[in-house]
Amino acid sequence: MPSANPRHAAASLLLQVEQKRGFADLLIDRELNAGALCGPDRGLFTELVYGVLRRQGTLDLIIGQFSTQPPEKLESLVRILLRTGLYQLFFLERIPASAAVNETVNLAQAMIPRAKGFINAVLRSAERGRDTIVYPDRELDPAGFLAARYSHPRWLAEQWLAQLGPTEAELLAAAMAEQPPLTARVNTLKLTRGELADRFATAGITATPCRYSPLGLRIHGGGTVERLPGFREGLFTIQDESSQLAVRLLDPRPGERLLDLCAAPGGKAGAIAQLMGDSGEVTACDLTDAKLRLVEESSLRLGISIISTLRGDAVSPPAGFLHGYHRVLVDAPCSGLGVIRRNPEGKWRKGPEDLARLALTQKKILKAAAGCVAPGGVLLYATCSTSEVENEAVVDDFLARRPEFVLESCRELFPPWEELFTERGMFRSWPHRHDGMDGFFAARLRKRG
Repeated sequence: MPSANPRHAAASLLLQVEQKRGFADLLIDRELNAGALCGPDRGLFTELVYGVLRRQGTLDLIIGQFSTQPPEKLESLVRILLRTGLYQLFFLERIPASAAVNETVNLAQAMIPRAKGFINAVLRSAERGRDTIVYPDRELDPAGFLAARYSHPRWLAEQWLAQLGPTEAELLAAAMAEQPPLTARVNTLKLTRGELADRFATAGITATPCRYSPLGLRIHGGGTVERLPGFREGLFTIQDESSQLAVRLLDPRPGERLLDLCAAPGGKAGAIAQLMGDSGEVTACDLTDAKLRLVEESSLRLGISIISTLRGDAVSPPAGFLHGYHRVLVDAPCSGLGVIRRNPEGKWRKGPEDLARLALTQKKILKAAAGCVAPGGVLLYATCSTSEVENEAVVDDFLARRPEFVLESCRELFPPWEELFTERGMFRSWPHRHDGMDGFFAARLRKRG
């Protein structure tokens, strides 16, 4: 049953995420739509869920230093209640320490009474001993320090250190533990970015232009997306700036035929159609009817007419697609390491072995997509992962096997965004470098004519 207590609702949801491997964003939406939570409680509930998941590693380190049992030995609900209480103590300055402890103890009394005393003791000990918490040594064990201080799996911290070096890896680790920005893509089929910003301002909502995307607005406050002015009328859609830019690298033109092989939930297909002026043809494919309904609903809301959906496996697209498209987008299924701020439970469910497995699928999809590109056409390969295994390595493997394709330098084609591209001209956005954008990758591949 939905709870009117935001802490109770958060703890119950976190238990579902842990025990049933649920997805936090979907469960949060369901809880908020149930209507039991009202006003500021809705914000506190969402903050607790995402905050605990983002900071889980650090919270468990704190538990381990003030509990008689290590966190992994505790009952799931006890561990979750401790995490929830400690998150309020250490990361929510607006909540007094006494309230954080007392409210968590009251919640324990309601949910698991026999653990009430234990939970009370650990929280009060942690509050008294907050200045004594010990982290791994930054110099002697940099991966351990990043993992513990900024709450990421050790293997991921090691990967970032290898890619970026210690200084930048720490900046990235810190950024990936914070709340991500809320970014809208204005629907220029209906109005301009300035007009949408004015709409928000009239409603008392601040929206500032994105640094790179000419269609992007960073929204500050305003509540849930569905309640923002203009959403139901299709004046905008929510899409991170990195994803907006990736579509622009495809450079779709009015009247062309385009294919989006992994289209759900439809953000990029909509952006493509928008850049085409809703003139031409966009085929959006995905595995299930449920996923395609998301694409169709988004297109309908935005007033886009040129997107048609087709159920199919990107590894084996229909024969009719052969050489049939001017431009093809492969937004490949990936680890999501670049968006762990948005889906924080994901980082605790993956390991380095998953990257290699995903790369095999990505290579198969890219191979299939190549056959859909007309001579002289463009194939854009994209992921929301920071891993080289899923990105540069997949592209290099493809180029080695498909000599009819060449890697185009986005540095040369899109000079205003030069800082977003690698030396080889591939798109690489990092939240700590590029104004809070998600971690994203894209490579533009041209088929010889």
